[in-house]
Formats: sequence, C-alpha cells, structure tokens
Amino acid sequence: MMQPKMEKRNETLASNFVLVGLVTVWEQQIVLFVVLLQIYLITLLGNSLIIAMIRLSSQLHTPMYFFLSILSIVDICSISVIVPNMLNNLLSDNKSISFSGCITQLYFCISFVGTEYFLLAAMAYDRYVAICSPLRYTLVMNPRLCLYLAASSFVGGFLMSLLHTLLISRLSFCGSKIINHFFCDMTALFKLSCTDTYINELMIFIEGPFSIVMPFVIIMLSYCRIITSILKMSSVEKRYKAFSTCSSHFTVVTLLYGSVIALYMRPSSMYSPGKEKVVALIYIVVIPMLNPFIYSLRNNDMKKALRKQFGRKCYHCRI
Repeated sequence: MMQPKMEKRNETLASNFVLVGLVTVWEQQIVLFVVLLQIYLITLLGNSLIIAMIRLSSQLHTPMYFFLSILSIVDICSISVIVPNMLNNLLSDNKSISFSGCITQLYFCISFVGTEYFLLAAMAYDRYVAICSPLRYTLVMNPRLCLYLAASSFVGGFLMSLLHTLLISRLSFCGSKIINHFFCDMTALFKLSCTDTYINELMIFIEGPFSIVMPFVIIMLSYCRIITSILKMSSVEKRYKAFSTCSSHFTVVTLLYGSVIALYMRPSSMYSPGKEKVVALIYIVVIPMLNPFIYSLRNNDMKKALRKQFGRKCYHCRI
C-alpha cells in the first residue's frame, strides 16, 4: 500500500522544475538581462558603500546606523539569492532548477525578507526611543540590546522560512513542472502540487500575524508616538530634523509591506501570474536597489560622511 506514495515522492525529489521567467522573446530577454545586471551591480555597490561608510565614519557609530548596515547586508543577500539565477536563465536555453535547488532558493528568499520585517520593526523602535526619550537613548539602545534585536530579526526570519519550506517539501509534484514565475515562489508551487495545499495556505495566515502583522503593529505604534512627540516640539527646525530621520525608514516600510501583503496575504484563488511577477520584482529586486538611495540622499549625516570620505580620497590622490 505504501509503494505508490513512495514512487510519487521519489518522482518529486528526482524531477526538475522549469522557470518561465519574466519574458519569453529572445530580444526582450537580452534587454532584461542588461537592465537586471545593472540593477544588481547598483544594489551591490550602493549597499556596500553604506556598509563601508558606517564602518569608516565614527560619527555613524550609532544604533540607527548599526541597524542600517544590517539592513544593507540583508538586501545584498536577498537579491543575490534570486537575481544571479535570473541572469543565467535569461541567456540560457536550459531554465530548469532541481527540486532541492528550488526549495533552497525559496528558503533563503523567505528568510531574508522575513528578517527585514523584524529589522524594520527594530529600527522603528530605535527611532521611537531617540525622539520620545532622547535623554535615555544611549542607556536604552545599548550595544547589547542592538545586537539582541539584530540577532532576533535573523532568528525570526529564518524560523519563519523553515516552517514554510518544510511544509512545501512534503508536497508532491506529479503533473506539470513548469513554474510560471522567475523564481520558486510559494503560490506558484501550490498551483503545481497534486496534493492538497490547504495546510500550507492555512499556515501562511496563522504565521502571518506573527511575522508580518506584529512587526507592522510595532512600527505603527512607534510612529504614532513619534508623530505625537514631534507635533509637541516648539521649534520648526527640531520638527524637521525629527521627521527627516524617520521619513527614509517609513518609505522603505511602505514599499516592502505594501508589495509583500499584496503578494501573499490573500487566497490562492486570486492568483494572477502577471501581477505576481510584478509585485515580486518590486520587493526582491527594486527595493534592495532603492534602499541605499533612500537612506543616503535623504540623510544629512550619511551625505556628510560620503563627502568627507571621498574628499579625503581625492586629497590623497592629488598628493
């Protein structure tokens, strides 16, 4: 009686999936390859530059920039899980990916995106303490707490991912192996499974309030207190400075949560491949590229550090 199940399971493990990608016309693939390669290089350069500036500039050795450097590391990792494989598939006729490779890609993709949820909540709490309790800021946001919040963000993201990937690894795929996506997305895999995915979808809605809603609530509560404190400030200059330290973070929160909630927090019956790809492209590719620009162009301390470091390099070059 167990033999058919074992054969079905062996078929799943031994099979390869085929990723359709974003476009199928060769000319469009070449154009997309060039665009994605540029975005990937800009993302690596921009986030690496932020990490370097925070490391080299003593005035940036604060909790706020510590979390920003961790966010840049997460962005580099998250885009590197998906984009190199996308670039390879755009120039190759063989767009297949093994079952184990698919599960591995999905695991790390969810892990780093999940880590970013918790990390953004930690950054919101940091801004709350800085603006609402400035005299206690250095006491509350001590190095030990910062390390704990950063480590907890990674643990939360990777545990969240482990739950979903273990459930997906138990599914059987005995029909079509063509994934209508540019990476191994959960909802796309659900469509290919020949076993019931009710438990998988139920766990998304059960686990979602912890990994997505809870950090979002922390962020919103922090910003409610922050806005209340800012409005009580008598100086317009102080208000502007306080708002400027939060605007970059709030922009990233809006982009990330808006795209991910639109992608996953709805029934699979509403699945639309075209919309799924666009939304996934935003949070996997576009947001990691935009983060360095959002935080550097709208942050006076970061711009001062960049001018100082590059000015010093130019001075040494002239010598």
